[in-house]
Amino acid sequence: MPVIPHNPDGVFPPYRGYCHATEVRGDARLLVISGLNGFREDGVTMPESFDEQGELIWQHLRTILRSAGMDIPNLISLRTYLADPADDEANVRLRMRHLGSHRCASTVICCRLLEPRWKLEVEAMAAT
Repeated sequence: MPVIPHNPDGVFPPYRGYCHATEVRGDARLLVISGLNGFREDGVTMPESFDEQGELIWQHLRTILRSAGMDIPNLISLRTYLADPADDEANVRLRMRHLGSHRCASTVICCRLLEPRWKLEVEAMAAT
């Protein structure tokens, strides 16, 4: 299944680890992943720092992808919700470290999150 990034001329260049659009061709399986937060496996405790919550979220994301026979290269879209815009740089570093050279569509939204302890929440889409 080809996954084709689209960064056409006439649109500003994408910056720091994403592409403007991702196209999936052919017969595809689509996995839609609900918003993930930094809860530990017990569903109650979570680390306090942005980086530790972010690492747990990416760990959860990989676990869910693998349960569907997928991995990071299958990601076609990420949507990240940040509780504090001051965490944007840390979020970019986190995303770039986990994506490596893979690029997918991505949006970051700064907003008040449901649980005051959450520093970020990430939802994703993947395809094969």
